[in-house]
Amino acid sequence: MTKALTFYTNPQSRGRIIRWMLEEVGAQYETKVVNYGPEMKSADYLAINPMGKVPAIQHGAAIITECAAICAYLADAFPDAGLAPALDDRAAYYRWLFFAAGPLESAVTNRSLGFETPEDKQMMAGYGTFELARNTLIKAISDTPYITGDTCTAADVYVGSQVGWGLQFGTIPASPELEAYRDRLHAREAYSRASDLDNALMPEA
Repeated sequence: MTKALTFYTNPQSRGRIIRWMLEEVGAQYETKVVNYGPEMKSADYLAINPMGKVPAIQHGAAIITECAAICAYLADAFPDAGLAPALDDRAAYYRWLFFAAGPLESAVTNRSLGFETPEDKQMMAGYGTFELARNTLIKAISDTPYITGDTCTAADVYVGSQVGWGLQFGTIPASPELEAYRDRLHAREAYSRASDLDNALMPEA
């Protein structure tokens, strides 16, 4: 019997990453929109995610939070979609998935908050400097269509989401390599379906 899959999200959140991933793997799922404020901090939702944030998924009895973890989980849970490399070929997959979840996101967030790593403290920061993290990302996507090679994986869904938002909101300065990578991913049918579904849930202005 297929395990029920419930997707907790808000269209104005990182839940868009997971919607895209769900569409990539072709999963059947129920969407539950969780509103910001009291609902997201309610006892019922805190039982799903004690952080009181979206997204989260429940797949059977399993509850998964954190976008990178959800992407990796879904790639394994739905192997027919081909979004995870073979077990003996996952070095780059894990490397870049968690680079984006750790150093890259920290660098972008700190820069957006106006924090620059002091030169004598750069060794304390996992990303060193924003420029180092950005240049490392650009190099990683420069030689192949996708971040692990010629095939799109769950790592591209996560990394590509970071790049897309960074370019959209100006938190990651543009480059030809970043723009080409974003455009390649945004041309995917699953991305378009996910965007349409989330846009339909957006509150009216």
